[in-house]
This record gives sequence, structure tokens and C-alpha cells, in this order.
Amino acid sequence: MRTTHSAPADTDAALPAQRGRPSRPPAGEDPSLKAAYRLCRRTTRQHDPAISLLVQLMPAALRPAGWALWAAATVLDDLADRQDVEPAARAARVAAWTEALQHDLAAGTSRDPVRYALVDTALRWGLDLSGLREAMDSTREDTRGRHFADWASWRAWCSEGIAPWVDQVRHLSDRAGAPMTLRLDRQQDYRRFIHGAQLTDVLTDLGADLSQGDLLLPQEALNAFPGAEDDLRHGNWSPAAAALVRELTALARHWVTRPSMTTGMHPGAAVVLDTAACLMRAQLDAVDAAGRALLTCAPRPSLAARTRILAPARIRSALAWSLTPLTVPPPRRPAVTVPGPGPEAERTGLRPPPPHSGGARPPRIAADRMPTHVAVIMDGNGRWAGQRGLPRPEGHRAGNAAAREMVYGALEIGLRHLTLYAFSTENWKRDTEEITTILEAIRHDLDEGPIRDLDVRQRWLGRPDGLPEELVQALLREERRTSHRTGLTLTVCINYGGRGEITQTAAALARAARTGDLDPDLISEDDFARHLPHPDMPDVDLLWRTGNGQRTSNFLPWHATYAELYFTPGYWPDMDRRALWQAVSAYSRRQRRHGGATP
Repeated sequence: MRTTHSAPADTDAALPAQRGRPSRPPAGEDPSLKAAYRLCRRTTRQHDPAISLLVQLMPAALRPAGWALWAAATVLDDLADRQDVEPAARAARVAAWTEALQHDLAAGTSRDPVRYALVDTALRWGLDLSGLREAMDSTREDTRGRHFADWASWRAWCSEGIAPWVDQVRHLSDRAGAPMTLRLDRQQDYRRFIHGAQLTDVLTDLGADLSQGDLLLPQEALNAFPGAEDDLRHGNWSPAAAALVRELTALARHWVTRPSMTTGMHPGAAVVLDTAACLMRAQLDAVDAAGRALLTCAPRPSLAARTRILAPARIRSALAWSLTPLTVPPPRRPAVTVPGPGPEAERTGLRPPPPHSGGARPPRIAADRMPTHVAVIMDGNGRWAGQRGLPRPEGHRAGNAAAREMVYGALEIGLRHLTLYAFSTENWKRDTEEITTILEAIRHDLDEGPIRDLDVRQRWLGRPDGLPEELVQALLREERRTSHRTGLTLTVCINYGGRGEITQTAAALARAARTGDLDPDLISEDDFARHLPHPDMPDVDLLWRTGNGQRTSNFLPWHATYAELYFTPGYWPDMDRRALWQAVSAYSRRQRRHGGATP
């Protein structure tokens, strides 16, 4: 993450005060904690005045947490940016700060004031700071310098460096009872907004970065304006350099203008995001107006421009937050993990899967014969219950235990992706009691299930329409909470239909074409894949169905085009991890040609 290094902007005095409690460190705390939060406030205000102003739009109860999060990001950024220190030493300092945070979280306190405030924030609000691992790793990599061949690698940098910190603010809002919920069909808008914020920051700090030998723009963008890169690196404000900056400011302005992103969001959170977009557009106007001066100093919007944006925002946010009374929870001491060096279990608190009850061990399969992605249609729960004279819902409860066994087996064999078909859009035709049992069992596993502490990255694929709101929020929460994990990626398909997914993706392509992001005559398969709900999901190598059916039932039609099909007669509740190992072993013996001739 990069932060803007500029003098504090005293714009607060020019704005009407927000109603309610004044923003101050949590009451009833020891003096050192109060001092720590005050330092975080000053640090945020000095290094990024715009962020400081946005934090002021949050309810008073949440502001100290906002200061702590952004101050911590700023400290790490400063450690990575120190030009008077060798890159290796800077990387070591970032790693040392991160490791110290891990120990401070375990102790519940810190001698470092910024870490002390961050530890208190995490424990008080129940934040899982392990989600910041990717951002901290990205900051450490920044010490070695950055070069981006294309926009894809540049966007990945944004997602690694900024998104985890913003997600912590979203988690904070969720904990406070004012969720910053994003509609599933607007996830792409959220990602574009993050990219626009980063591009705005890069353009603002262009001169400072160039003085350090950095040009944090993708080569793909630079190549579109021949000569612009050399001119910028030599401090020459040429027509090519000016045209490049104009093009990029227009792109950033387009990315941060995402009005639909806040649809359905708490009005207070919506005001914060809308105001952030307005401030960034004002900042881009200042970049456009700077001209040659952009190479020597960071431009800033005028006080009048900021006041025009922030004065009404303060009034709207005060009204919105007054509808949702928030209180600061008492200090808590849950187990909170954060990235640091050392063995994975010690570093993250994650545990290995339990061994098989019969002592079975996974087979040894050569890496080049191992599937990357196994997808499973878990069929036969109802028939299993019927054979035993039990109600159908009992079959689904037994099926949940089988699903957990598959996760254990996938972890033991080293499988990277496992996708389970839990509830299709066609399953709404079933009895209400059966539907309720299925969805309640899923929610229970999300809240209290045994895979919560395994190295499993959980994801949801499907539509929210008709699902209970508490289930949707639990799915999104676990997706955010486990997003940093690097073991098995478990995707659970709930209220999913393959044709619906393709229709949804076509709609996303149509929106991109309408806004000019895509040429409809040049849309490729890669463009389609990038607009799928989970663009990074790999193709299915093995599609396995239990219950003696031999059909794919509208399951992952795009991803399973070349999947090996594997059908077994047994009902799903009778399966355990050994059945998964047998399926993978059978796959390893097959010859896959993808249309080519047999060698």
C-alpha cells in the first residue's frame, strides 16, 4: 500500500462539526492507550489528509479503529520507502514489525504505540488481522522496486496492497452493526474502485516516485505513448508525457465513478464511499491542472473544492449514523493471528486435518498426474435416508459429515481446489423443511464447523436471491476471513445454476461494453473468463458425481468443458475421504489429450 506524504491539511476547521460524540480515544482506558490512539490520529492526518477526512465521516465510536488501521499501514509503508536504507534492510524492518505484531497480539499489548492501538482495535472489535498477510507481504516486496509488464500485474499489486486494508474497515463496519455490504453483482465495481484509488495515488505522487527512480505504471500503458517513459524519467514534460497523464487521469476518474457500488449499503457507509469518490475526482482534477509542476510536487485540490465536497457529506453522514446507534465493545482477548515467520501452524494458529478414523493414509500420486480442481455433485442424500426409514432432511445432515471428510482428504492429498454442489437453483422445488435443513446445516458449519481452523480458503458461488440474509452474511464473512489462506480453496455452490452464471457473466460483459471498457466485436474467451464471478477459478479437471446419476446437472458448464467425468453408484453420506482418493487415483490413470492425438 502507498500513502501520500504531505503536510496536514487543516480543512476540519472550515467544515461544520458532525453531530454526536466527539471523536476521541476510547474512554476508560489507560493513558498510554489514549496516547497511542492520538498518535495514530496525527499520523493518519499528516501522511494522508484525505483518509483522515474520510475517517471523520465515520461514527465517533469507529474513528479510533480507523486511525489505528491507517496508521499501521502508513508505518509499514514508511519502513518500505526509506531511501537512506538498503532494500534488504528495509524488507527486514517490515518483516520485524510484522513479527512483533504477532507477539503483541498474543500478549494483548505492545510497547510500540501504533501496534498497541492496532492490537486494542483487533481485540476490541474481534478483527482477524491475518487477512493482512498479503498486504504486508506486498509491502515487503515493494522494497525491491516494482515493474509491471501489463495492467493485469498492476491490478494484482493493487489487490495485494490496498484491498486487505480496506476490507478491514468493512469488517469493522460489520462488527459495529452497519455493514458495508457489497452486492454480489457489483464486486467488479468494488475492484475497479480500488484500482482507481491506487491509480489516483500513483499519479499524485508521480514526481516523488520519479525522484526515487520509481515509475509505478504498467509498461503496457507507457508503450501506448512512445517516448513518454524516457521523458518522465528525465524530468521532461513532453507532449507524450502530458498525453499519457491525461489518458490515465481519465481512466482513474472512470474507475472511481461507481455509483451502483453503494446500492443496498448502509447509508452512512455509502456516504463515506461516495465522498471518497468525490475527493479522488477532485484530486484528479488537480493532477490534470498541474501540468509540468506534477514532476516536482504533489498537487492538491483547493480548500474551496474540498469544502464543497465535505460540508454536505458531514451533514449527510451525521444524519445517517444517527439512525444506527453504535457503542464501543469492551476490550476482548480472543485468539487473533497475524502473519509472521516460522512454521505455518505456529504462525497462523491453523491446525492439520484430523486423521482418518480407520487409520487410512492418502495414496502417493505424482505431481504431474494430480488434478488441480475436483468438482463434486453430492447426490443421494435423500435416497440414503429413505433406505433407512429416515426423513430426507436426515440424509442432508449425514451428507454434511461426508463433505467435511472430503475437505480433510483434499488437504491430506494436497489438492488445490475442491468445489462442492450444495444447493442448486432447481432445488427450490423441494419441500420447505428439506430446504431449511440444508441451508441451516450450511450456516451452522460456517459459524461453528470444524473446518474453520484448517488451512482452507472458503468461497461461495451462487446468487443471493431467496437465501436467508444471515446465511448470505455468514458466507461473505467467511470468504473475507479466510481470503489469505494458501492451502485448499473450497468453493461451495449454493443457489447456483450454470446457465444462470453464464447469463450473469454475459450481463457483466454487456455493462463493460456499454461503458467502453470492451469492444463488443473483439470479446474473447479470456474476456468472458475475466467477468465470471470467480475469475481465478481454474478449469475443472475431474467432475465426480455420486448416487448413480450420469449427468452434470447444470454444474460449472464453463469450467467443466474438458473435465474428466467420474460416476459412482454409492450415495453421498456413505462417502469418506478414501472415496475422494479413489477418484483422484482413477483420474491419474487417464490419458488427457484435449483434442490432440494420442502420443
